[in-house]
Amino acid sequence: MSAFARQLIKGCLPSDIEQEDKNAFEELRRIGALEEVNGLWKLNSLYRAGRLYIGNDGRGFVEAEFKEQKDLLIEPDHLGDAKNGDVVVAKRIIARRGRAAGKVVAVIQKAHLFTIAYTHRDEQGNFSILDIHTGEPTHAVMPGMDLKAFKIGTVLKVDVDTDEVLEVFGHLADPKVDEKISLALYNRHDTFPPECVDEALEIESEVTKSEHKGRIDLTALDFCTIDPVTAKDFDDAIYFDLEKYVLYVAIADVSHYVPYFTEIDKEAKKRGFTTYFPHKSFPMLPRELSENICSLKPKVDRLAFVAKITLDKGSLKPLKEEFFEAIIHSKHRFNYEAVDGIIANGYSGSNQTIERILHWLMPLQQITQRLRKERLKHGFDFRSEEIKLTINDEHELISTQIETGTPSHSLIEECMLLANQAAAKRFNGDGDSIFRIHEPPQLSKMEALLTELAAIGLYVEEYEDSPDLIRAIQKEAQKMGLAAEVDAMIIKSLRQASYSAYNVGHFGLGFSHYSHFTSPIRRYADLILHRLIKTQLRNDEEEAEYLLRNIDPLCVRVSELEREATKSEWDFRDRKFARWAQKNKGLFFEAEVIEAGESAKAVLKDDNAPQGLTVHLKGDNIMLFDKIRIMITEVHIAQAIVMAELVNKLSKEEMEL
Repeated sequence: MSAFARQLIKGCLPSDIEQEDKNAFEELRRIGALEEVNGLWKLNSLYRAGRLYIGNDGRGFVEAEFKEQKDLLIEPDHLGDAKNGDVVVAKRIIARRGRAAGKVVAVIQKAHLFTIAYTHRDEQGNFSILDIHTGEPTHAVMPGMDLKAFKIGTVLKVDVDTDEVLEVFGHLADPKVDEKISLALYNRHDTFPPECVDEALEIESEVTKSEHKGRIDLTALDFCTIDPVTAKDFDDAIYFDLEKYVLYVAIADVSHYVPYFTEIDKEAKKRGFTTYFPHKSFPMLPRELSENICSLKPKVDRLAFVAKITLDKGSLKPLKEEFFEAIIHSKHRFNYEAVDGIIANGYSGSNQTIERILHWLMPLQQITQRLRKERLKHGFDFRSEEIKLTINDEHELISTQIETGTPSHSLIEECMLLANQAAAKRFNGDGDSIFRIHEPPQLSKMEALLTELAAIGLYVEEYEDSPDLIRAIQKEAQKMGLAAEVDAMIIKSLRQASYSAYNVGHFGLGFSHYSHFTSPIRRYADLILHRLIKTQLRNDEEEAEYLLRNIDPLCVRVSELEREATKSEWDFRDRKFARWAQKNKGLFFEAEVIEAGESAKAVLKDDNAPQGLTVHLKGDNIMLFDKIRIMITEVHIAQAIVMAELVNKLSKEEMEL
């Protein structure tokens, strides 16, 4: 469901409509699909908005929005120009046998505005244009140019309606083309419109205290940041008052610099998230903001929105949670590795600022360990592994490494979790905020997972509910030495976390209230939450009303954008893996089966191969978690797919070598 469709269903003011949706809104109003109810415009009862799915038989269905509705059948001659995946408005009509049926009257969001394709010639010499996502033939034209003149493997951006070539990206043989492909496939962007950059350049480049007299001055406190070595934007800084047990979580005050309806705000809403590739980030905000005035850099004054949390010294439960605008002056920038080293070996330097910070930071680290232990009584600790890729100047993969959580990561994580919970608890959860929710899993999915695990001899006989079942599965997996592998399967069986205006809690974390407050530089949801909390602090009912009137469609929008950003990152990673595999075709590697059956897959577990590279596997009698030797047989660079054949299963002796 698109954000615009949600507005049409719930009701909205014409002024609430995004610029790109205004023409569709006016057309729907013209044909009588909308009616005004209590000052808000919404679809009348004869019309339905939803995503269209078209089956192999050519018939379509508009998905039901509410449980009591049935999907609306759309016969092929009532589809109009709508395509699979489009969000449409359909008018209900009388169908044969009383089936709920309809006719598409408007496409309000196209599934795809353009196609990424490439020139291809098969073994018989036949020329074609192939869709890079599906590998299926498609069409492309370029006025005044014969596409056959391009080198085979040329990558093109093609208008989905006119088939006209909009841009030539480069060539599949060049690894640098991967960046353009992965961004375009999921509508991610690098450069900002000039008007955004112009606005960013007009914003102050340094903070002058005298211009912000209404803020609480915290510049005397020894705040610090802890981030990756490569970080350029610093969302959060922390300080802990050891005597009073008060934690200060200071977050970049992006909402101060990015008001509503500015060009920067419009672009941030379109992007939703910063996208991270191994060599480069593609920020939600112009770098003039994200890496400068908004970033909580060391040794300069910065505006911050602060969560001040007073903890009980015994139970560590929050006694008081406050939010306010402040000015801070971070005294030191740490990286994770440095803090891990200090936790393990102590500090041997003589920097007095660092010594002052460590006086409270090391006790806070012990406190966060206790917080984590308590949290895991209700939530879960899934052993998902992050794979970090390193690529060279030519964009070729040179190494991978598995990133695991360390004590310094955990320290920061627990502080951020406290702030995120405190922010969520300010709201009722009935459409009055933006929550980060994770619904409990369907028991049927968990039981299907049990059936799959039974094939490897992992059984759970007794359990009361889904949480109990998950813990029992993890316990058995631990005994079998398959904790990480089984956790990956459990994660696949769970629902995805998302954003919602209605709070249902966060199953994975075990929290009744949770939101995203701590990263407004790289997540639009956090920026909205900051704005909402500020309306509370200022008693600004008019601004709160505007935000909440559109909060439901906004949650839909950012949830979709989050998935697109993640898919783009995964696609880029897989393209680098495929290029490595192309150079190693015909060679043998050790691997572990992660999916059995017709669509068997294995992940390479070899010192001479990248971590995390998954291959599609051919072979007989393949069992889940088998340790095997494979040969890379085929690589599709365009689709980033690696094929392999089972050579043999590994004996215990071979595995121990």
